[in-house]
Amino acid sequence: MITEMLSSLSIAKTPPPLRMFSPANGKPFRASVICCVGKNAESNGSTSGPFQLELGNHSSDENIPQMKSAELEEKGSDIWQLFREAQQNILYLNKQRIMAMEELDRVKREESSLLDQIEQLERAKLINTRKDKFSITAELLLRIDSMVLTSLIGSKEASDFRRLVMDSKVSIVDYFSDIMHKQDTELLAELRHFSGKSRKSGYHIIHICTEMAPVVSVGSLALYVTGLSCALQRNGNLVEIILPKYASLNLNEVHGLREVEAEFLSYFNDQMHGNRIWTGVVYGIGVTFIEPLYYSSFFSREKVYGYSNDFERFTYFSRASLDYIVKAGKQPDVLHIHNWETSIVGPLFWDVFVDQGLGDTRIMLTCQSFESQCVEQPEKLALCGLDPHRLHCSDRLQDNNKSHLVNVLKAGVVYSNKVIVMSSMQTKGQIIHAMSHGLEPTLTIHKDKLVVAPPGFDSSAWDPSADKFLPQNYSADNMKGKSVCKVSLQQHLGLQDQAPIILVGCIFSDISDVELENLKTLIWMASRRGVQFVFMGSGQTPGLNKALEYFEEELKDENMRFLSKYDEALAHLVLAGSDIMLCPSFDDTVLQVPLKAMRYGAVPILLNFTDSKFGHFMDHDLEGTKFSRYIKDTFANLSLNQAIEELKNNPSKWDKKIVDAMTKDFSWEAECCDIHISAYTAIKNL
Repeated sequence: MITEMLSSLSIAKTPPPLRMFSPANGKPFRASVICCVGKNAESNGSTSGPFQLELGNHSSDENIPQMKSAELEEKGSDIWQLFREAQQNILYLNKQRIMAMEELDRVKREESSLLDQIEQLERAKLINTRKDKFSITAELLLRIDSMVLTSLIGSKEASDFRRLVMDSKVSIVDYFSDIMHKQDTELLAELRHFSGKSRKSGYHIIHICTEMAPVVSVGSLALYVTGLSCALQRNGNLVEIILPKYASLNLNEVHGLREVEAEFLSYFNDQMHGNRIWTGVVYGIGVTFIEPLYYSSFFSREKVYGYSNDFERFTYFSRASLDYIVKAGKQPDVLHIHNWETSIVGPLFWDVFVDQGLGDTRIMLTCQSFESQCVEQPEKLALCGLDPHRLHCSDRLQDNNKSHLVNVLKAGVVYSNKVIVMSSMQTKGQIIHAMSHGLEPTLTIHKDKLVVAPPGFDSSAWDPSADKFLPQNYSADNMKGKSVCKVSLQQHLGLQDQAPIILVGCIFSDISDVELENLKTLIWMASRRGVQFVFMGSGQTPGLNKALEYFEEELKDENMRFLSKYDEALAHLVLAGSDIMLCPSFDDTVLQVPLKAMRYGAVPILLNFTDSKFGHFMDHDLEGTKFSRYIKDTFANLSLNQAIEELKNNPSKWDKKIVDAMTKDFSWEAECCDIHISAYTAIKNL
């Protein structure tokens, strides 16, 4: 306001009337005349002329003393100079005030940003604390292996150190995190001074396997090994993994990868052959990679499986893994082997290695299925040091259908203490009699070994309450975000964006011609009721996208969208935005869509509804999994049309069903982990 007044004065170039005070009563009175005159005594409003004042109530100029022209001119100039300086000072101060306010706002924004970053770092620190603990523990155990291979310590001392690290309740992270960079000799000195032998009840498990996500992933085995191992470690067990060092490994998630500077030999084809040993940590799990030198071509290829010498490749790896375990002085509670590729570990262990310090170790075999078994000539068993004549008999390795051959998967079943079969929906009896692929006689004899376990999923990566890919998070306690996700998905795909419209999602890893025909019928029936469909192929099966593109071209329905490429972020949104997820099978071990659908509040519905009438839904075998029993009681007998009808006509019942499903835990840490720990306990008590 002051600035505006001064500006007005400057423009008018005429000073305002002066308010004067009477000496008698202190009241202000107005000067009769205030004027500025030029040198020619003419009033022209100029500030450069003399300043003439008239005071009092007299109207006559005769009563006003005449001031000298030069003095008035000087005083007038001084007054306006003061006005100009005051105006400039006020403008300057106002500018400084604005700059100060802007600077204060900037500081506040920076402070807010820093506080957000600190909060994010604190959250990340809390999330990673457990992971860091596992990583440092795993790295320490791998360093102990290195000390054995370099002959710095003996097998017995190494075993004592491992047990000390496993069983100690003292914080391994706090003690060793700052000294892991030291040389083996210095680290050994610290180990020998480390105390704290309080014990806990965890198991030491070593997986000898051919896949581990995300290092090398082909099928369901990779997800299973990583998911189960992380769950086991979070439940107080020590887990290690031995893998071939493929040329095609994804090493982005392998931390601290290092080559052990020591010669390591393993037996194959009547000779000892050199190997390089690499160690690293993946998700807090110690991983050992074995790289053959002489047989370098075994694992330097583009693919993991599918070669004519797969038997030789994986037999070499299996034997080298056992040689490494003995050389490193490891004494695990359980050697966990997988599918036919490492099943030869069973007979090798009991015929060759059990007396080499592994008397307390037991063998566990997991089969993702019995479809792939590997049959070979018996004499090839000698390559890894086994006796073909002793093993080629009906109660051992002889194939049940081709008696002149040996069956490698059968070897794993016969020589393991427990056999875990991964299946969500099948019972033990159904697996033996309908899904054994020729192994029924063997599985019947060893049926007491068989245990059925359902696969799980990564509940930390697939959690709608904390999913970074969703526009708004939600949970069973607060479902508001799900409708936001649905509208966001509809807008992204160019569908009519209204939450009340029923949206059906489909994420496939593969689809048969029969399933495509069933799908056409379902879509034709549902689209007449205004239902929207979203299809996404996993990209893992050649020809799947072509089939879906042809399907899209044939139907040309405005309520359908086909996503030709699998997108991880969009897959999260499809699950969150869908009311229903069509599933080719409830036994989905690759994409785990039924498990994730329930977690995200979408009802899993079988694509082939007639499958729900199969015996496994009518079978009341108590050996079925908790998951299978829950599915049977809730979603198994719902067709897509029935689900749409219920969603439209009985929304309260539908919502209750959804919330109940979201609260169920079918992650790796739930039923799957519990079954494995029970199996480990059982074989350790044999």
